[in-house]
Amino acid sequence: MTQLCRRHLPLCCSFLFCLLLGCVSAEEIIATVGTDVTLICNYDAKYYGKLSTCWGRGAIPSRGCASEVIKSDGSAMASRLSERYLFMGNLEEGDVSLTIRQVEESDSGIYGCRVDVPGWFNDHKHQETLTVVPVRPNPLKVETREVKERTVTVQWTPVFDGGRPITSYWIDLKHKQAPWDSAVRTAVSNPDLTQLTLVDLRPAKTYILRMFAINSMGISEPSNVLTVTTEEAAPEGPPLDMQLEALTSHSIKVTWKPPRPDLRNGILRSYSISYREYDPNGRQFKRWQHLTVTAAREVESVILSNLKPSSKYGILIQAKTNAGIGPASTAPLCSTLDEVHKTSTPSTKSSTLTAATRIQDITSSTAPHTTSAEEAVTMATVWDEGTTSTTPVPPDPPVVDIKEVKGSTIALLWTPGFEGDSPITGYYLEYKAVNASWDYIKTVVDFSPGQTEATIIEINPSTYNIRMFAKNSVGTSRASNILTITTGETGHQSHDDLTTISTDTHAAASVEEGQSGSKLAAILLPVVLVVLIVAIVTAWQLRRIKQKKGSLSIWLSSGKLRYEGSESLREL
Repeated sequence: MTQLCRRHLPLCCSFLFCLLLGCVSAEEIIATVGTDVTLICNYDAKYYGKLSTCWGRGAIPSRGCASEVIKSDGSAMASRLSERYLFMGNLEEGDVSLTIRQVEESDSGIYGCRVDVPGWFNDHKHQETLTVVPVRPNPLKVETREVKERTVTVQWTPVFDGGRPITSYWIDLKHKQAPWDSAVRTAVSNPDLTQLTLVDLRPAKTYILRMFAINSMGISEPSNVLTVTTEEAAPEGPPLDMQLEALTSHSIKVTWKPPRPDLRNGILRSYSISYREYDPNGRQFKRWQHLTVTAAREVESVILSNLKPSSKYGILIQAKTNAGIGPASTAPLCSTLDEVHKTSTPSTKSSTLTAATRIQDITSSTAPHTTSAEEAVTMATVWDEGTTSTTPVPPDPPVVDIKEVKGSTIALLWTPGFEGDSPITGYYLEYKAVNASWDYIKTVVDFSPGQTEATIIEINPSTYNIRMFAKNSVGTSRASNILTITTGETGHQSHDDLTTISTDTHAAASVEEGQSGSKLAAILLPVVLVVLIVAIVTAWQLRRIKQKKGSLSIWLSSGKLRYEGSESLREL
């Protein structure tokens, strides 16, 4: 035995070391942030019975556990540092494995398990090294919050960030039949957002969108795919190829085609045909008459009947969707055919009666309206009642500003004004191209009453105007200040390309008057200076003449003037 130990001295030393301190088995585990990890540790409970166990962080000391995180008395858990530390196995059968819920990077390190076995140097020791690595964020779950004619608002709840803070989002938007390679991708640099609005979409179009979350480890898997169809709007284009044909002395046939498909903004339901007679004597049109035709074909037609012979008519056609009516298609005036007169002797009495009736109609239509005493009293009463009542007050407009414009993303913030006679119930934003009228194709985005910030994504980068209104139960405020914003330029801040236009009429008038005054002063100032210089030079020359001795001769076309000393000029 002695000779054997001499031959294997290192092995014998290790055996003695294990007897004195106890041997420790070790393993290494790699886990990702956010997952549950189980560190294995077992002993033979049938042989030893129920034994107390502890888990600690760091190398296992000679006694107990360093930085103890959980402890068992053999039958149940006795204590633990956090609810994240659990005994998930059957303690009575000797399974004292440690489970750590939703591990973080800070959980990385050495963990030691110590089972208190009776006797000297009998404790069972097991050590594991845990390495927790961060990962990409979890995919987002996106929901539709609001869909309107030209806007879509989406929202999402924060997701697990993978152990690294989310730094930005991507949103992909495409048409229904298009591949994802053709999608418009917009980067959103504010990681705190949970809602955004896409604007400048087309009405009655189906869009598909998805989102990604990004951290320093990479890009998440795509979110769920949302399919949204914007609401219908009134047509933007007039009916095409409108033609008029006089069929008889009392009828005109009208034919036309639907508006361009990209300008219909929905399903065409009907057409409104408006027509009126032109009075050449009075050089004016008479009252409009209207007719509705159901939209059914690619070439529509209708016959206008009961018209007057030899009369000119103006005709308009407008397409309708469920959302409204579009612009009119016009054509030159069309005249009905001349009426063929039959030979007959008209009744003098009838002609006289007809003429008298016409004169009476003209007289009644052109007679001025006179207000009776009773009507005047009634009007005065209504005025008195109106002056004593109190008019409800709507809210004041908010003050809108730009937080950031980055690429196609616009971050807005606003300050509420006076709420009026009732609390503010919401805000809405109007959005249009800079060269368009506010009455034409404006996008409206609604916001909640407690909201003072919003982020919108402009799908078609260009220059736009933005203004905002506040609402309460009484009514709507005046328009806020107008912002002019250019999108599509990477990284420019809020005030680089930002112009604020006041909607205050008095302020605008003051600015115009100031500009007019500045222009007038710029014209008059040089003139006044020239006149003043000429006057000074002339006075100086005359003074020299008076002071000069001798004579001065000035030749004129009619003779000569002679000046002597301080005498007056006289003609020679």
